[in-house]
Formats: sequence, C-alpha cells, structure tokens
Amino acid sequence: MSEIKIVDSKTIGEIQNDFQEHFPFLKLAFYKAKHEEGQGSTEKDKLAANLTIGEARNRDNEGELSIHGNQKVSTLEQAFHEIFGLNAQVFRKSKGLWLQTTSTDNWTLSEQNRTAEELAD
Repeated sequence: MSEIKIVDSKTIGEIQNDFQEHFPFLKLAFYKAKHEEGQGSTEKDKLAANLTIGEARNRDNEGELSIHGNQKVSTLEQAFHEIFGLNAQVFRKSKGLWLQTTSTDNWTLSEQNRTAEELAD
C-alpha cells in the first residue's frame, strides 16, 4: 500500500509521477469535468501537469490518499473526486497506446497493471 500526499503546492505532474512509481504500466490524468462511470474523458478537458493541486481542485481538503493494488479503479477515481474535488481518470498501457480504463473500471489497480505488463511491447 502506498500513500500519495495531496497538498495545494504539489503539481498534477508530481501526483502522476508518484502514482506511476507504484503502477508503472498505468497512468493517471486529471480533467476539468467529472466523467460518469463507464465513460471516458475528453482530451480538451485535460488539466496541465504544471497546475498545482490548489489551482486544479474544487474542494478545500488536503491530506493523504491510500492507494493499494486491490483497490478498484472506480473507487480510486471516486475518492479523488469526493475527497479533493479532483476529476481523475486511470489509463492502462496496451501495445504502446494509453487507453482509458472505462470498460474495466471494476478491475483492481493490480489487475490493470498486470494486464498492461503482459501486453507490453
């Protein structure tokens, strides 16, 4: 299990790097608008990696978010939204492409990462 510290001064890019250290075949992106479960997010709504958390979020909470391999993607995305007001989307690498995990949001982070590793180039 790992903890990602969410503070106003940290950038989106730093959160993304922290996440990818633990799940190297997954990627985390943040968006202006929330997506519905099973739906994707649009590239035009993607937030820049150099934005700070304070600039990006719409809830005034700081703290740590526990992330563990047996956590479902949908649970993680929901936690980012409910706790910090951040609209997150997990991506899985598949044969050189980054795919939004929309149809597999009920998979765990470990399942996503393992599947992506098996499909790695």
